[in-house]
Amino acid sequence: MGLDSYSEPLVVKLPHKLGKEEALRRIKPALGKASSSFPMLVVEEQAWLGDRMTFRVRALGQLAARSVDVADDHVQLEVTLPWLLHKFAQVVQQTIAGRGRILLEKNCSSARFAAPRHQDE
Repeated sequence: MGLDSYSEPLVVKLPHKLGKEEALRRIKPALGKASSSFPMLVVEEQAWLGDRMTFRVRALGQLAARSVDVADDHVQLEVTLPWLLHKFAQVVQQTIAGRGRILLEKNCSSARFAAPRHQDE
């Protein structure tokens, strides 16, 4: 195992009942919205080919990359984290799973994916 990344990707599987087309519609803008909600996250590359997105993001100066696959009944995100971010893997996984579940709820509007705002904003 090298010092720059762990070989085992972090995998988050999110079941949904939306169908592939609606799930894609909701997922496609999500990475950009996440990066605008979390300033420490910079999207360096994002490319869709059918129902699969490959991406590369940088957080805390560390590069993370892999893919998102959208299926009829689930969305699966896989990301290979560098050694520094791997220390936060559980928090990253819980955050992605929680926000992903909200995004893929049947009655969700995509605006709910954004970070919560304070009352005084």
